[in-house]
Amino acid sequence: MEWDRLLNAGRLCRPDYPEDPGRPAYLQDYDRILFSEPFRRLAQKTQVHPLYEHDHVHHRMIHSLETASAGRSLGVLAGQAMLKQGFITEAQRDVIAGTVQAACLVHDIGNPPFGHSGEDSIGQWFATQFQAKSGVAGAVPAAQQAEFEAFEGNAQGFRIAAALEMARRDGGMRLSYATLAAFMKYPCTAEARHLATPGYVGLKKFGVFGSEAALFAEVAEATGLRSDCAGPGKYWRRHPLAFLVEAADDICYRILDLEDAATVGDLSTAQVIDCLEMIAGKPNRADDTAMTAREIVAMRRASAIHQAIIAAVAAFMDNYDAIMAGEFNDGLMEVSSKAAAFDQMKEISNARIFTARRKTELEIAGRQVIFAVLDHFHGLYDDLRSCDWDVEAFLAGNGYWAKLVRAVDLDLRGITDEYSAMHSLGDFVSGMTDRYAVKVRDMVAGRI
Repeated sequence: MEWDRLLNAGRLCRPDYPEDPGRPAYLQDYDRILFSEPFRRLAQKTQVHPLYEHDHVHHRMIHSLETASAGRSLGVLAGQAMLKQGFITEAQRDVIAGTVQAACLVHDIGNPPFGHSGEDSIGQWFATQFQAKSGVAGAVPAAQQAEFEAFEGNAQGFRIAAALEMARRDGGMRLSYATLAAFMKYPCTAEARHLATPGYVGLKKFGVFGSEAALFAEVAEATGLRSDCAGPGKYWRRHPLAFLVEAADDICYRILDLEDAATVGDLSTAQVIDCLEMIAGKPNRADDTAMTAREIVAMRRASAIHQAIIAAVAAFMDNYDAIMAGEFNDGLMEVSSKAAAFDQMKEISNARIFTARRKTELEIAGRQVIFAVLDHFHGLYDDLRSCDWDVEAFLAGNGYWAKLVRAVDLDLRGITDEYSAMHSLGDFVSGMTDRYAVKVRDMVAGRI
């Protein structure tokens, strides 16, 4: 793969759109993402810890902004290292930093309410409908069911950026090819993932719904990503900058989840400090006696992020040839000098944070909320199908559904069959904030 193509500033569905020298494509990408409604909603979506009344616990928006900051640093340092080796030009160094930052900002935009348990809940609901062959969901063709059964926030994020936003015009937000390719952690559809030989890191999940497959193929072709297989089984190797985006995400959620755990009491301050010092080492001087425990944790967190970024850049450069050939098959943090520390943090998170009582309660309640909303609105799509997908006729003949559509501002554009109908339902529910999902559940249950 070659940087001239990898950093393609052309826009999805508008490849000839001129780049303003004073306002490069990656900066426009960042602004379009930042000012979008889906990004704004991340402020009320769970990251890992439930949304307490504590202002310092991370939600999806703060996590995305912090990941973008770490990603910019990764891009700057990796770009400088590549420039020193003669791999890129000075102008490309700046584009790399900006592209990684923009891709990091958008990386969680497709995540549903209630954290990763929300993804699981949506997938479980669809799997139940498919098994029972129930309603519109049950009529989705078998070949297309996998992308609903394992509902994937990464694929939903690409769908939002590439198709749904900005009045659903061709290309959606029309982000640059470079940003969209760097964002794509899993450059394959669910079908391609099923057909491909397992083993490649980019096939751990899928990142593209079938409905947007042609759009990502355009991105992959424009940026010169290496492809494997052909036909329905075709998938691509990751864009080199996707590894830096992934590292920024890993660094932020592993380290900052620990800081949140100390804030809410899932881990003691001493335990969190010990974990952070595994990454950053012990400070070379004693802490100021006037510092609070939270201030000490914050200082250790800052040092840990800095050292993890340095380690990730070193791993990127150590594996540069394999990355550029599309043959690198791991995460940067997993092969970095901080791999053992990150493994230990993962074990602690699995044992103490992800099983915390408050988080478990949220997952149970969130599942019930999501199931209730999906159950109710599924009936709406059943009746829409009985009108041959004619939205105007449907609204004219179904007074209750017309009121509900108006009450929640449900977008029914572009529905032509069961497959597109269920993506519409997925768009609606996954786009909800935690709070709004509860509100809609209460409304349709008559609890207002």
